[in-house]
Amino acid sequence: MEVTEIKIGNKTFTLDKDKAEEAYRAKMIINGRETMFFNILPLKYQWAYDLYKTMKANHWEPEDVPMQKDVEQWRDTTDQITDIDRWIIKMAIGYFSAAEGIVGDNIIHVVRELVTAPELKLALGRHAHEENIHADSLVYMISSLGINPHECEAMFTDVKTIDKKAQFVVRNSRGLRRDLDLTDTANKQALTKNIFLFGQVMEGTQFYGLFGMVLSLYRQSKFPGIGQMFRYTLRDESNHIELFRNLLMDLVEENPDVWTAEFKEELRATMKEGIELEKEFIRDCLPINALGLSPDEFEQYIDYIADRRLEGCGLATLNQGVQNPFPWLSEMMDIKKEANFFEQRVTEYQKASALDAVDDDDL
Repeated sequence: MEVTEIKIGNKTFTLDKDKAEEAYRAKMIINGRETMFFNILPLKYQWAYDLYKTMKANHWEPEDVPMQKDVEQWRDTTDQITDIDRWIIKMAIGYFSAAEGIVGDNIIHVVRELVTAPELKLALGRHAHEENIHADSLVYMISSLGINPHECEAMFTDVKTIDKKAQFVVRNSRGLRRDLDLTDTANKQALTKNIFLFGQVMEGTQFYGLFGMVLSLYRQSKFPGIGQMFRYTLRDESNHIELFRNLLMDLVEENPDVWTAEFKEELRATMKEGIELEKEFIRDCLPINALGLSPDEFEQYIDYIADRRLEGCGLATLNQGVQNPFPWLSEMMDIKKEANFFEQRVTEYQKASALDAVDDDDL
């Protein structure tokens, strides 16, 4: 046994190095060392701590985003703002006002409960906090525009394509709210599927349809405050997607019994179902073509995003070779360029000053 003795005054403290190293080795994604003490050090999953620091540095508050121009446009009676423009904003607020809560609830009551390494719980706690900020931003949008909040609630339950998307993820989350024997392969696969479903399908793919629509309006100088908040939300989501992707990849590396050929096909089938639900939803968001907005192109964009999520998890694509129909969106939504895009000054949250206006060149 290797020990270190530290003498302070007339006292001697003996530290067991072997015991400390064993505690480090016992850190796992699941089935790791259980402790009531939140001992983050020594770090085993450095990527989780790094993502936590990045997410914390990106902190923003909805009330710091000016909404005066949005209110003026919402009340505008000329043809500058169309009924389709307002409908897209209503659909975005109606869907995300509850969807963000579903994601946060799953993080707290499923994933964070089942992972065991403290640095993972730290990052997941920040993830859940950011979902609260996103939900708060939607309250801010609703109150600023004067939208009836009951109408948003009704949209989530009465618009069938929204309800189907919600049930798609909720039924999976509910199934894991029980004591799970995570030494059992089937249960490990159920958790892995949950992480894939919420990280890569819901947040990583389904969210991107409305992100694209709102930001295309923003590109046309419509609803700049809402567009700015969605840009901040998108920056957060890129970190959430990466957090859940890393969780999945490390989980299957530590538990190779999970990663069977049949299970990989199950995940691809889950993504396929998510895409089909999203395309139905896109048709409700865009029942007719609008300025710069085509449902066919958004459906193609969802196929493009979905394949990239699958590739990121080492899975075969569903639509090999599909192209991005919105090259202008690459600077806002393309995962490979998000890091560079969000380093730009216009998307950095400034605690001590008002948000900078976005120049046309940034779009």
